[in-house]
Amino acid sequence: MFVVNITICSIVILAVKGDIEDKSPAPSNSFYSFHVVPPIDSLYSTPFITYMSSPMLKRLKRNVVYFTVRAAMIKFNLLPRWLAVGSGGFVGWVAWACLPRDRARMHEHLRMAFGNSLTVAQRRRIGRRFFVNSGKNLVDVLRFKRHYAHDIKPNLKVEGLEHFDKAYKAGHGLIGVTGHIGNFELLAVHMASLGYRIAVIGRELYDPRLDALLVENRASMGLTNLATTDSPKKYLSWLKGGGALGVLIDTDSMRVRSMFVPALGRLSNTPVGQTILGLRAGSAFLPMACVREPGNRYKIIIKPAIEYQLTQDFEADVKNVTALCTKELDEIIRAYPDQWIWIHNRWNTRPPDTP
Repeated sequence: MFVVNITICSIVILAVKGDIEDKSPAPSNSFYSFHVVPPIDSLYSTPFITYMSSPMLKRLKRNVVYFTVRAAMIKFNLLPRWLAVGSGGFVGWVAWACLPRDRARMHEHLRMAFGNSLTVAQRRRIGRRFFVNSGKNLVDVLRFKRHYAHDIKPNLKVEGLEHFDKAYKAGHGLIGVTGHIGNFELLAVHMASLGYRIAVIGRELYDPRLDALLVENRASMGLTNLATTDSPKKYLSWLKGGGALGVLIDTDSMRVRSMFVPALGRLSNTPVGQTILGLRAGSAFLPMACVREPGNRYKIIIKPAIEYQLTQDFEADVKNVTALCTKELDEIIRAYPDQWIWIHNRWNTRPPDTP
C-alpha cells in the first residue's frame, strides 16, 4: 500500500500542477497548486500521444487527473497520519531530485531575493524542503473531511488570534491577506472551525469535476467558496455583512488588476482587487499565514490589522495598502523561506521603462 500511495500522490502532483503551469501564473487558490513540476504535456510526448488530436489528449489528461485525485483521497484517508504525511513528504523529495530545471529556477529566485546572504547549499536546502513540505501539505488537505477534527486540529496553534477577533467583531468585514505560504487551505479551514464566517475566492479549475470536488471539500469544512467570475457586488455584500474574505496576493498574474509594489526586495506586479474591495467596504486588512512546524504540526500567524491613512487619491491609497500588506507577508516568507513557492517567478512582469 505504501508504494501504491506514493504512485498516486506523484501522479496527482505531476498532472495537476502541470495544467496550472500551462495556463498562466495566476493564483488558483486551489489546494492542488503546489507548483512543483513541469507541464504534464512533456510526460506524454510519445509518438502515439503526439499523433492524437489535442482535444483527445486533453480529455485523457483530465480523466487521469480526476480519477487519480479521487483514488488519492480514498487511499490517504485509510492510512494513519504519520504514514500518509510521510508518503507525501517522500514524494516531494523525489520530485525535487528528478526536476533539475525547477531546482535551477528556485535557486535563481532565491538569489534574487536574498542576494549573497544565502550560500548555494542553503538555497538548495530551502528548495528541497519546500518540495517536501508541499507534499505533506497536500496530503493533509486531502484528509480534511474525515480527519481534520481529531488528527490535524489538535496539532495546530494560533498566534495573534486576538487581532482577528477584534477586527471581525468590528462588523465591517475582514480581508485575510495571505499567499502561497505553508498550508493556506488549512488556514481558512481552521478559522472557519472557530466559528467565523470565512469565504475564499477561487478561480474555477479547468475540469468541472475537479472544481466541484474542491468546492465540496471546502463547503464540508464550513467555508464559503466565491468564484472569480462572481460579481464584485457579491464580494462587497459578504464584507459589508461582516464576513471574512481570504485572498492570495503573492503571485504575478496577468488575469487580474495589479500594481507594482515592493515584494522580496524588488518591484513586483501585485493583485489589488482585494484592496479595492476592502477600502470600499471599510474592512480591516490582516496579513496571516499557516506554516509547518517540526513534528508535522502547524502554526497560524495572524498579524495586527494594517494601519493606514486615507487620502483624496484612491489609487494611491490602493497602492499604499497593498504595499503594506505585501511587506508583512514578506516578513513571514523570509522567516519561513522553505514554505513559499520559489518556483514561481514573482518578478516576471517588469515595470514600464525597466530594462
